[in-house]
Amino acid sequence: QVQLQESGPGLVKPSQTLSLTCTVSGGSITTNYYYWNWIRQPPGKGLEWMGAITYSGSTYYRPSLKSRTSISRDTSKNQFALQLSSVTPEDTAVYYCARSPLLSTTATSEEYDYWGQGTQVTVSS
Repeated sequence: QVQLQESGPGLVKPSQTLSLTCTVSGGSITTNYYYWNWIRQPPGKGLEWMGAITYSGSTYYRPSLKSRTSISRDTSKNQFALQLSSVTPEDTAVYYCARSPLLSTTATSEEYDYWGQGTQVTVSS
C-alpha cells in the first residue's frame, strides 16, 4: 500500500517561497512509469494540477505557474518537493501530493491512484 504524506509550513508571507515535501512509503518514486504530482485546491474552488515529476526525474508544469514552480526529488529519502516562489494570498490552498500512472493535467481525482491527506497553506502577512 503506497502512502504519501505532505509536510511543510502552514503559513507563508507574501512574496516568499512556499516549500512542501511529499514523503512516499510503500513504493519507490523511481518505479516505472509513475508520475508524482502536486495538486492544490483554493478555498471554494476546484482541484488545480500544478506539476509533476516522473519516475526518471523529468518534470512537467502547469503553464500558468511554470515561472514560479519547481519540483524536485530526493531518491535517497523517497521524497519529492514543491517550491512556489513569489506567493500571494491567491496561493492559499490545500496542497496535495498524488501518484498517477499517466501524465494527468486535469486534476480529475480518479486519474490519481494514491493521494496524501493534504496540507493547508495560508499566504498572509
